[in-house]
Amino acid sequence: MTTTHQLPPLPAQYRQGLDLIDAAHAQDPKTVAGPDGVSTPNELQYARKMTKWLAQRSPTASPVLQLACRAQHFRRWEIPRSTYPMTRPGYLTWRSKQKSQAGNLVAELLASPSISPEIPDADRNRVAALIRKENLNSDEETQILEDVACLVFLDDQFDDFESKSEIDEDKIISILRKTWAKMSEKGRELALEMDLSDRAKELIGKALAS
Repeated sequence: MTTTHQLPPLPAQYRQGLDLIDAAHAQDPKTVAGPDGVSTPNELQYARKMTKWLAQRSPTASPVLQLACRAQHFRRWEIPRSTYPMTRPGYLTWRSKQKSQAGNLVAELLASPSISPEIPDADRNRVAALIRKENLNSDEETQILEDVACLVFLDDQFDDFESKSEIDEDKIISILRKTWAKMSEKGRELALEMDLSDRAKELIGKALAS
């Protein structure tokens, strides 16, 4: 990545909303060690990565898009993947449930009386719709959110995912192809500029070559 961008400052009520989202993320019982060795709740770290990559993908992102990206995995730990069959249909059902619950909970959270002035209903509903990834094929902001989620996967999660013994190379290449297909041209450009591990670069090369 050659240039670091900063997102526009959030208006006061949206900043308050983001702080409430982060407070919820901080309740994630799973923690991860940061580069400084300090443990951070997993979903809080993920949310910060989403904001980081949103700044690269869309430096002028609107307040609603900033909140939606920050809340992409809102309280995800409450519905473990293991609660659904470990099959493709089971995964799709789990993912749909996750998006629906996250959108609804965030819309409710952003209506908190502690936020002043209040966030308009239309904006709360818009944040929820973005989290649910509605109209992905026609909504530019939804596509940006999808790009950012894919970028975070490649940057922050791919190496750990790839190292799982139950996932072979063919499966990983299939996942990479699906990830690539979800992304816009701008998202793909950013992915190719990433400082990825040699193994990740090798697998991406195989995915794109076939």
